[in-house]
Amino acid sequence: MRRGVGLTLLAAALSVVVSSCGNGVIDKSTDGVPPAEATGTLRVLIPSFPPSTTGREAFDKVVADFTKVYPKMKVEPDFATYKNLNEKLSTSIAAGIPYDVVVTGVGWVQPFASKRIFEDLGKYGVTPDVIKEKSLGALIPAATYDNKLYAYPLLADARAVALRKSAFREAGLDPDKPPTSLAEIKTAAEKLTKRDKDGNITRSGFDLASATGFRQSFTTFLASTGTPLYVGGEPNFNNKEGLDTLLWIKSMINNVQPYGQQNAAQQPLVLSGEAAMGIVNGGVDCSDKGIGQKTCDDLKFFRFNSGKEIEYVGGDLASIGSRSRHKDAAWAFIQELSKPTTLDAVAKLNKKIPAYKDASNSPQAKSNPLSQFVADGLIYAANENEVPSNWLEMRGNFDIQLTQAVLGQKDPAKVLANLAGQSR
Repeated sequence: MRRGVGLTLLAAALSVVVSSCGNGVIDKSTDGVPPAEATGTLRVLIPSFPPSTTGREAFDKVVADFTKVYPKMKVEPDFATYKNLNEKLSTSIAAGIPYDVVVTGVGWVQPFASKRIFEDLGKYGVTPDVIKEKSLGALIPAATYDNKLYAYPLLADARAVALRKSAFREAGLDPDKPPTSLAEIKTAAEKLTKRDKDGNITRSGFDLASATGFRQSFTTFLASTGTPLYVGGEPNFNNKEGLDTLLWIKSMINNVQPYGQQNAAQQPLVLSGEAAMGIVNGGVDCSDKGIGQKTCDDLKFFRFNSGKEIEYVGGDLASIGSRSRHKDAAWAFIQELSKPTTLDAVAKLNKKIPAYKDASNSPQAKSNPLSQFVADGLIYAANENEVPSNWLEMRGNFDIQLTQAVLGQKDPAKVLANLAGQSR
């Protein structure tokens, strides 16, 4: 429930922020001041560094390099997660104490840019054309609004599909010819599903990775039919492809996977053997400290293709708050965050891919077979596409209403029509 509350608060805050300056205590502006003389506190909201000793050490290295240029400035980090990022942003907006640097994800930039919450990076010589020479093409649309760049890509959060070779052979399926279309996946998943004598699923045939909502899964499966979720901010899912996709998800839940299934570690079930096939994130540890080489050797990775081969790609995108009093310093901090050595370190910590141009040859890509697979597949990137300005609210609506359709509580066609109407 906290997620929905955060979205509501954020929507309310965004609706008034343009005309409200807030009552927070804000530093004197340092823009135009020589870096060596600039003072104040740079507030950084960032979900990219995990809450661990190594995560904090990696962030401290970024701060140390930044303070070589801005020695008198203090950096105040707020280590958010994507689960509480909405609430932290809404609170800062309502309090009138803006963040100077904000790291968000795919689907966030357009709503904030449209409300003039993020700064146009063109002021620092970074445009969509310039970034093409430095960063992954997969994330440039997600960082762009009205043909201007409002965020700098840091990390790509790519997903693939994996199967257990041994489970396929046991079920009489060929692991070297994995199913890629939704129809093929369902047929294989039903053969791979194991049940006890009472009919309870003991091993899922396919892990949709949607224990708490189906928004991202729906977006992914729909994209594999060649149908983007949105086009130019307009809904593109209230159609035959959208309904077929939603009905497919409905036919899978409690058939090849119990609703809400996840393990204690909240890791992909195919890696633990709790599913024979399913969605995985962007990296795997094949060492004895991870899943082990034997399990890694039993995995085969592939991508969805129901007419179009796709790989879901989210990411971490760094923006400057438009109400920051330290925009020049914020840009200097983003430059430190986006250094290849920094991105390599953070990519390893998060099992993501650095968003610089040659990501396929990055240390993270070369460290394990899954990261290499998703890095090589970034040319097939798909995500929410060109979202509407109310997307932050719509995210929650999708999760709630798609779940109601999947569980048979609401008519799927009516749900899609309702979501399309709410998107306008």
